[in-house]
Amino acid sequence: MEKYPVLEVDLKKLRKNTKIVTNICAENGISVAGIIKGFGGIIEGAYEMAEGGCAQIGSSRIEQLKALKDKNIKTPLLLVRIPMACEIEEVVRYSDICLVSEKETLVMLDEEARRQNKKYKAVLMYDLGDLREGVFTREELVNLAMFTEYELQNIELEGVGSNLSCYGSVAPTIKNLTELSEAAAQIEKQLGRKLNIVSGGGTTTLPLLMRGGVPEKINHLRIGEGIANTQDLPLYWDTYIEGLDADTFVLKAQIIEINEKPTHPIGELMVNAFGEHAHYDDRGIRKRAIVALGNQDLGDSSKLVPKDKLIKVLGASSDHTILDIHDSKEHYKLGDIVEFNVLYQAMLFTSLSDFVSKKIIN
Repeated sequence: MEKYPVLEVDLKKLRKNTKIVTNICAENGISVAGIIKGFGGIIEGAYEMAEGGCAQIGSSRIEQLKALKDKNIKTPLLLVRIPMACEIEEVVRYSDICLVSEKETLVMLDEEARRQNKKYKAVLMYDLGDLREGVFTREELVNLAMFTEYELQNIELEGVGSNLSCYGSVAPTIKNLTELSEAAAQIEKQLGRKLNIVSGGGTTTLPLLMRGGVPEKINHLRIGEGIANTQDLPLYWDTYIEGLDADTFVLKAQIIEINEKPTHPIGELMVNAFGEHAHYDDRGIRKRAIVALGNQDLGDSSKLVPKDKLIKVLGASSDHTILDIHDSKEHYKLGDIVEFNVLYQAMLFTSLSDFVSKKIIN
């Protein structure tokens, strides 16, 4: 008997999505780093991204890159979170390139690369207003680039990049990406050579690319969500890319209770299991189902999209997700399976949960 809940990963669809996105980017002079952190670094998925045309495979977790290095993957590996001091040895050993914003981190990487007798590549990060990682002025970026190029013996300055929208919700625009482009051009002029990478963000830059607004100097994007979780593009950014399949990751959960109950809790209300003051709409008595899946596995049940469009997700506790099935044409019964598409947060949490089985579909 199959064990539930289960997250199904369709490798054929993942490779198809990768090819579509990398081809669109290539037509605009842009290479793609396929980011695997959003689906827990599943090795089979990483290989599909590599086969689908990604120039690098990237993750924020060095452990996920180590697993790929141990499997002798040939595609260069990119660490997309700035390295911690405690992981410098592993970063140099198990990745080929990383994002950096601190001079001290560069020095540590240089010393470790010397110890390992290898050259290691760095992309310097420039904060364009999202207020996550990166130096904050162009002068700082240029100075850091000169330091990397001329003072470090075992670090190769591969390029510059920026992160947008992940923390501060700042959208990639012609204006801020032009600033990155102009900073890169200034560095190139002072170096007397081209940078290999000018990385203009991730999935949230795809809508601007599709509208023709990405400056020509941008030649690299770091994309995971826009390949593995494609329903987010039209939902959040009003962007539809023909051919992308939303069923790359499908979550299946089993019904453990079906009943008719009120839709508004009865009694004096307090905070829920997560300390939140939840809102409940009183819609009278409705037929509902509980599936054995909760926010411990999902992060947030609102990031589930039932494939049965007449089902509504009402909410969840740690271990139970409550569904309104009153209007569904299906006659659900105890033990039946409900299928969901997963938005990015739910994909991230379920792929990492030890309590959600993983099924690879070749």
